[in-house]
Amino acid sequence: MPMLHRAPLLRLLACAAAVAVCGACSPTQAGAAASVYAGAHGPIGSVRDWCSVSPAQSGDPAAAKLIARATQHLGQTPHPLPRLHTEGTLPHQGIYDESVVAARDFPVMRDAALAWRLTSDKRFAEQVDIFLHAWVGTYVPSFNPIDETKFDALIQTYTLARDGLTPGTREETQRFLRTLAEGYISRTEAARQPLSHTWINNWQSHRIKLMAMSAAALGDHALIEQTHRLFLQQLANNVRPDGSVEDFEDRDALHYVVYDLEPLTMAAIAVQPFGQHWLRERARNGATLAAAIDWLVPYADGSRTHEEYVHSHVAFDKKRADAGLPGFSGTWEPKSAGTLYWQAARLDPNYRPLAERLAATAPDWLALCAAR
Repeated sequence: MPMLHRAPLLRLLACAAAVAVCGACSPTQAGAAASVYAGAHGPIGSVRDWCSVSPAQSGDPAAAKLIARATQHLGQTPHPLPRLHTEGTLPHQGIYDESVVAARDFPVMRDAALAWRLTSDKRFAEQVDIFLHAWVGTYVPSFNPIDETKFDALIQTYTLARDGLTPGTREETQRFLRTLAEGYISRTEAARQPLSHTWINNWQSHRIKLMAMSAAALGDHALIEQTHRLFLQQLANNVRPDGSVEDFEDRDALHYVVYDLEPLTMAAIAVQPFGQHWLRERARNGATLAAAIDWLVPYADGSRTHEEYVHSHVAFDKKRADAGLPGFSGTWEPKSAGTLYWQAARLDPNYRPLAERLAATAPDWLALCAAR
């Protein structure tokens, strides 16, 4: 399956647009038509990546490790499902186990996309193309953000490898991402006012992440602006004046503070190349994402400790603790906030010392993605 880089792809798109007029496209005609096409269809040529990866990094230890891991998975085939569902269920219930297995495809395809950017080895681009085609052609969005939060790695995969995809896979993935972004936005806007419950807790933070990452991957400024408005709305609904979040009050667990803030931080990273700076932007109640991250610092640096879920208002938390799932009882482990603070450090390097205390290095997919 041949891989096409951006220039040939644009020529093909332009040719398709111009063929009715000229019957065929020379390179000169293709270039002119591509300019017209780009002007009429904003995302083409206007996408800005949050991640900059190049072959110059291939000698880095983290890059070498990732390339080796991606090479081991070259023979792997995708396991797409039309639906994933783990929210509110325990292992071995419903399709929980099948969903967990299927979702392992997402980091595999992201590894392949990074390996392609690091090596230009077309085998990795071919694997990405196969995996993306399989998933976006099979999966039907449920718009349950807990079930779909791991699609962040699929979105990152597309962002990294869009220039190496076949035109068909590229276009069907764009349609899929637009469906995600527009679907989550429209459902939020249609939700009963005033927003409450899962429209203001971590569920909405995960919706915001999927909206922002999809909109940024498409380079769609209108979708980014819609998501920006909903991001500020979520801050106002979710972050208390002292910086604590809705989920801490409801679940009495720092696990859920991290789970609430990681997606918001990733959303801010995704839109930063578009001149958006969400970390310290204030919502109508004065809340900021930075204030919420700062609220957690005394627990993350070990100054304070917290016994998890003691006063949770959610019965399912006790079920998970009784089932022996790790992290759902006992004292909170600060190291579990490592990824959050490495993401925060991407937005403000002042968070880096704490991030390094929690985890020596960032997750390789983040560490290799130098800021642009």
